Amino acid sequence: MKVLITDYPWPDTNIEAAICKAAGHELVAGPSAVSAAAEIEALVAEHQPQAIMCCWAPVSAKALQTPNDLRVVARLGVGLDNIAIDVATARGAWVTNVPDYSVEEVSDHVIALLLAHWRGIVHFNAEVKSGRWEPATAKLTRTRDMTVGIVGYGRIGSLTARKLATGFDTRVLVTSPSLMRDRRLGQEIAPGRFVATLDQIAEQADAIALHLPLTNESKHLVDDAFLRRCRRKPLLINVSRGALVHNAALIRALDGGRLSGAALDVVDGEPTPPAELVSRSDVIMTPHIAFSSAASLAELRTRCTDDVVRVLRGERPLHPCNSPATAR
Repeated sequence: MKVLITDYPWPDTNIEAAICKAAGHELVAGPSAVSAAAEIEALVAEHQPQAIMCCWAPVSAKALQTPNDLRVVARLGVGLDNIAIDVATARGAWVTNVPDYSVEEVSDHVIALLLAHWRGIVHFNAEVKSGRWEPATAKLTRTRDMTVGIVGYGRIGSLTARKLATGFDTRVLVTSPSLMRDRRLGQEIAPGRFVATLDQIAEQADAIALHLPLTNESKHLVDDAFLRRCRRKPLLINVSRGALVHNAALIRALDGGRLSGAALDVVDGEPTPPAELVSRSDVIMTPHIAFSSAASLAELRTRCTDDVVRVLRGERPLHPCNSPATAR
């Protein structure tokens, strides 16, 4: 059968091709860079794949309706907001992801961004390289004295909270729909980690890290109303999805002094984020790489392709994200 990979932010597709070849399937690779929806639709129409693998490229309803015998759409990552899942489900195709391949990397990245801000790493690196050696200007933060809010308490959010609470002795406020449903408000669910509402996090946190999927409900969660509730000029950290944060509201909050800064691995509008956000000295930005390490990428590529092969053998995937009633 034919497997189409739409995009891939690594140098080659050798891992994916080798796994497909060993199973008797053909891998067809599109351009490594992310293409527009229309270009993906044309690729799918040309190759008529039984399986589609995608990283960030949009896999639209039209793309999914085109193949004669589509079996599976596999996300090379965690989030699914670039896939028309309902259309895949309606035509009996599985949708899969790899939910836990980069848990360590993303939680590490949050802490790296937080320390880069609180310890002045980015600022003073630029100062020294421009010829200024002025340690007396430092106004830095003791991490142990801070309160960090974690919005979203899944695999990554809970690990970030544990690393902060046990590694830095930081007070951590955590919230998620399941915590608010199953736990008591204010309950210490693990050493240094306390259940809180979103409002309490806005009011009490010195840094707020977003660990949420992008849904209709979570889009622009961080808007003017949320940012007006922030009382301690927190650092806002986003390593999940750019559209969780309303860019214009973020800029207004930074201009108005309601935030001490922002540290963003993802931003609405990537890969060409707003210049007025990128250029700010109070914003640290990395190009959607929180998931990345040699180990995590090898694991991601292998596990994703293995699940595709599993479906093409007629088996249930290990990481299904839908329930197609007529799946083959």
